Amino acid sequence: MKPFKNLLVADFTHVLSGPFTTMLLSDLGARVIKFERPVVGEDSRQFGPYVGNTSMYFENVNRGKESVAVNLKADDDLAFVKKIIEKADIVVENFRPGTMAKLGLDYDSLKKINPKIIFASISGFGQTGSMSKLPAYDELIQAMSGFMSVTGEPDGPPIKAGPSISDMLAGVYAFSSISTALYQREMTGQGCQIDISMFDCMISFLETDVVSDKVLHQDPKRIGNKHPSISPFASFTCKDNQIVICAATDKLFQLACDVLGLEDLKTNPKFILNKDRVVNRDVIFEEFNKVLVNDTVANWYDKFVKAGVPAGPINDVDQALSLPVIKDRDMLVTADPYILPGCPIKLSTLKESGKRRLAPKLNADGNKIRKEFGV
Repeated sequence: MKPFKNLLVADFTHVLSGPFTTMLLSDLGARVIKFERPVVGEDSRQFGPYVGNTSMYFENVNRGKESVAVNLKADDDLAFVKKIIEKADIVVENFRPGTMAKLGLDYDSLKKINPKIIFASISGFGQTGSMSKLPAYDELIQAMSGFMSVTGEPDGPPIKAGPSISDMLAGVYAFSSISTALYQREMTGQGCQIDISMFDCMISFLETDVVSDKVLHQDPKRIGNKHPSISPFASFTCKDNQIVICAATDKLFQLACDVLGLEDLKTNPKFILNKDRVVNRDVIFEEFNKVLVNDTVANWYDKFVKAGVPAGPINDVDQALSLPVIKDRDMLVTADPYILPGCPIKLSTLKESGKRRLAPKLNADGNKIRKEFGV
């Protein structure tokens, strides 16, 4: 049995962060009822890429859910929604703060009809604070959080990450918070409100940059693919492409030098300890590249793997999805006829089927759900 099999989720989410949260809940067995606007549905149904008239953006994070169209400003539909929430375990929403309160669907209102409800809100800047009412999207959060300022080459402009990581990260934090709240409810019998801020999530993922700024009083800089605290830990140039080498310990540095035939670097006092290698990283970078450029990524990769040095090619997406580990770990699933990313949460008690239900058509389950909940 999937761990969330008996849970009912009332899903008021749209676009990415919230739908990703509820998709993870669905993957682990929860029943997710997605509320959408009549006629047009939620925003991401209009986002590409498309297969025919089907939005793969929507399909990607809404698989396995049920859809019912509701007008939340209509009294009858609002009463219907509350009937579902009376029996629900979890509410997830990612409207701008204050929206659910205007509809009478905020946590304080809903806990009166369902004291055990777990109410998760995702927003750009949180439910409280002077910036809470500001609109937010992923790139804006990447920019304002400082993340873009430390991403990119030293002589280039700030760069955002390719995927919408602040959305996805907020979704993961929301999922883990809901799981935590479910455990707490088992102990206390009480529900709770969860407040996830995309901005908070990005600040928490700045790694050592916050410490550099607040403790060391140093302004973190862009250093491209190099690591700020470890060397050699970067991408290097081979004959045909680039390879990433992560020699994170003194021993791994020694092994990497063995592979490259750089005996002088192994014994040079400037490179014995990591703290010294970080100071002299540019010299290491130059010496490594002088050797690596003489052979292909594939040949160097084989040599580093045999030596036990963490290294690998910079794959494109198709190359990554062709690796055997994708099949080994069921990281592609089928929602017939589409192939989608699998669930990375692996439990010994949960057998991966490799198949999912398609994302629902707008209001596909409306009649059934209205009949089930007495409307």
